[in-house]
Amino acid sequence: MRGALHPRIQAAATRLFAEQGVTRVSVSELAAAAGVARGTIYNNLGDTEGLFETVAAQLVGDMAERVERSFGPEKEPAQRMAHGIRLYIRRAHEEPDWGRFMVRFGFSNATIQALWATDPARNLQEGIASGRYKLGAEQLPTVLGMLTGAVLAAMHQVLEGRKTWRDAGCEAAELMLVALGIGRVEAHRKATSKLPLLQD
Repeated sequence: MRGALHPRIQAAATRLFAEQGVTRVSVSELAAAAGVARGTIYNNLGDTEGLFETVAAQLVGDMAERVERSFGPEKEPAQRMAHGIRLYIRRAHEEPDWGRFMVRFGFSNATIQALWATDPARNLQEGIASGRYKLGAEQLPTVLGMLTGAVLAAMHQVLEGRKTWRDAGCEAAELMLVALGIGRVEAHRKATSKLPLLQD
């Protein structure tokens, strides 16, 4: 995998992939979208082969790191889960290109593989191991898919203007916690608690 992409190139690639619904773009398209010369693209990338996988992994990894930094001292898995879900959905509202990319490609192989190495997967593993989540370890892949689907569906509602990010985020977080075995009253309380700022 390539190293970190230049922010302008990553932003342009994210926008192109999200708008066009494709996983390949040309050097010329990317240069035009980023407002740089073709030579700059070649110097940074060499070519655009594998660019989608790099962008997908980087977007997921960067977001997971930002969310984890936002938790501060919070250690309780269910509260971290609720905050994480809502932070993803709020970012889709604040950065629509990022949100559209995630909604369109959230179930792509590159995105899912990247997700396995981030906090959502670790959170589920820890919650299952500690007994906080009422699930078996063998159910982890299915539950991670459920979590991904719930977050992407909520993002889609926000991007389409059907719900506010606050309503969509709180509902998705509460329902996910209930599915994990958290009681309804506690799930609602955690899903509507004060949300930390997403750290840079």
